[in-house]
Amino acid sequence: MAEEAPLLNEEADHPHDVVSESPRGRVVAMDSARYVDGRNTDRDVVVPSSYLGVLPARLMAPHRPRAVIAHDGCIGKDGAGIAGLWYLEAIGIPAAAADGMSAELGNGLDLYENGAISRVNILAERSGVKEGMAVTEAAQILLENDPGDISAGTKIRRESKAISDTGREVIVTDSIVFALPEDSKNVLVTAGHTGRSGAKFLLEVSPHGFICSDGGMSKNKAGIAGLETTQEHGLAGACCDAWSAPVGDAFKAFEEGTISACNEIAAERGVEIGMTVKEAAFKLLDEVISES
Repeated sequence: MAEEAPLLNEEADHPHDVVSESPRGRVVAMDSARYVDGRNTDRDVVVPSSYLGVLPARLMAPHRPRAVIAHDGCIGKDGAGIAGLWYLEAIGIPAAAADGMSAELGNGLDLYENGAISRVNILAERSGVKEGMAVTEAAQILLENDPGDISAGTKIRRESKAISDTGREVIVTDSIVFALPEDSKNVLVTAGHTGRSGAKFLLEVSPHGFICSDGGMSKNKAGIAGLETTQEHGLAGACCDAWSAPVGDAFKAFEEGTISACNEIAAERGVEIGMTVKEAAFKLLDEVISES
């Protein structure tokens, strides 16, 4: 039988610094994720200066704070310093991590006063938190705003980034399966892989052009196999290097990604390997544009 861990008891000994308060709840800074307790349930944005890995997330989860901002632990091997972002997302808790060089580990007040957001989960993003934002601002946003329907099975993000003089648009959305019928006239920037199954979805939509992830290329370059298939059907397409922007996040791909491969039709429109995804998307549009 497992022995009880005395350090995990005694809520009264958990120091909490209430740094902001409103009718909706409080912002509470603390030095450790272990200090999150029943006093924080359902109302507080907690700011513990622990790394935001799975273990700290597991410690906080039973107490269900309104939201969490923790330390990114300088990310670390296997992204372990921020892995708890998605643990908390899966159970409906908005969470963000602060840049490890902007705030001290183990110092909740320093994290609150000096931290800058480096990563967010989708629920924090929906609430209005953005990378680069001061922790003080992010905490207030999480206190005053809700992420919307946290039970939704799909989290569809879609945004028009540019429109041409003929009405074609550059549409950014995280997966080709989120495409709409009208996207047959548009350029789609998505973030799934460009493999065999991805190509089938692309052919169904038949966009004017597309950029998807290369999925890290994968065995036998299967992550970009769809480029050949779409070429055969007359579709212009390119791939975003999965090491330049995370697979599954088309918005980061559009802003940060670089092109790792393209088919001949895309090349004829001016797309080149090494080009930014944003520039390539505009090349694929191949018309006079106005950025949104």
